[in-house]
Amino acid sequence: MEIQEVVSKQKAFFKTQQTKNIRFRKMYLEKLRDVILQNENLLYEAIYKDFGKSKFDTFTTEISFILNDIKYYLKNLKSLSKPKKVRTNLVNQIGKSRIHSEPLGNILVIGAWNYPYQLSLSPIVVALAAGNSCILKPSEIAENTMKAMVKIINENFPPEYLFAYEGGIDETTELLKLKFDKIFFTGSTKVGNIVYKAAAENLTPVVLELGGKSPAIITKDANLEVAAKRIIWGKFLNAGQTCVAPDYLLVEESVQEQFLEMLRKNIQQFKYEPESEHYTKIINKKNFERLIKLVNHEKIYVGGEYDEEKLYIEPTILTNINWKDDVMQEEIFGPILPVISFTNFNLILNEIIELEKPLAAYLFTNNAEEKESFTNKLSFGGGCINDVMMHLGNENLPFGGVGNSGIGNYHGKFGFETFSHQKAVLQRATWGEPDIKYPPYSEKKLGWIKKFM
Repeated sequence: MEIQEVVSKQKAFFKTQQTKNIRFRKMYLEKLRDVILQNENLLYEAIYKDFGKSKFDTFTTEISFILNDIKYYLKNLKSLSKPKKVRTNLVNQIGKSRIHSEPLGNILVIGAWNYPYQLSLSPIVVALAAGNSCILKPSEIAENTMKAMVKIINENFPPEYLFAYEGGIDETTELLKLKFDKIFFTGSTKVGNIVYKAAAENLTPVVLELGGKSPAIITKDANLEVAAKRIIWGKFLNAGQTCVAPDYLLVEESVQEQFLEMLRKNIQQFKYEPESEHYTKIINKKNFERLIKLVNHEKIYVGGEYDEEKLYIEPTILTNINWKDDVMQEEIFGPILPVISFTNFNLILNEIIELEKPLAAYLFTNNAEEKESFTNKLSFGGGCINDVMMHLGNENLPFGGVGNSGIGNYHGKFGFETFSHQKAVLQRATWGEPDIKYPPYSEKKLGWIKKFM
């Protein structure tokens, strides 16, 4: 079926009003949940071919997120969809004011390759929950997971409601020429620019979930042992191919040597070896070669070994790094962790402020003033104090970027609002109508208007 035909059918189906029915939405959310569970082994096998990713990591970082999203919307869909009462001001009395959440229409979701299931299907879940029809374009870079998602969706859902489109850059380019009611993209800032420009041609609103260089700051007042363990886990999960992973560390000079040794110890204990169940390979040769070029061998503190045939890069920590080093010029998106030392907390915050706003930021400290300065001065999409990445697991927090790291957000009620139009409706009584706003005007009427308004 031609993609133009699918889009036309989805637009026509949306106009039948069926997707606005709460029971209809819940029925298909339950169906998606069942399809995922029935095909769990297929999903595991496909992602293992792409990444060498274990069942444990696939469930905890991908499938569990999708299932929890479905569970959340099944539980909260009625309350999320209910018109919200708001105060009616004096000028509009006697009246009632409501905000109605209505679905936008036909949605295009362009998924990312690094967490191919979560970053493709979680946006689909919320778009369907909000009452839209959807087209999913999974990333072709993770080819096997793309094929798995296309198979389970297109074999189980009517294409006029939900359809997965297989293909690469050419197919995505053709999709972006079409008119959608919203486009949701997860990926690099470079490609995000392309998507944004294409959407602008049709005045299509977008959500861009991008990336950036997310800092982690460790001060002398931190619990260093906890910080080291959590940072190593977060950085080297998925071999660093995580948009919210700590991109680089800023460590207070007085504790740097002690902290570096703790990082080394955790790397050794976690045993990040080739073909390990808890460590993945780099997605492809292109990314592998890009990452190898970022490693300055004179600055390696630990790691640095790699195997091109297996697309394996050992967890690598670089020290004596400065802002001008190659590794600090772009988002790393791999298992390389540069460390910069600092002596003044406020000065280092000011240096981060001068950079592009990151998708995430992390601070490890028990100092109340440092926590306050970090939260109030630094702009970032979302983050943690004394942890990394775990803010993603709270459905009550929005997830999204700011500035170069993205536009818009989702998760929980924020996702529902992202894929809905907030329609204002004022209902007025038809009795007791004053003449004050109607011609002919007078100084007396103006006086009363000034008092009311």
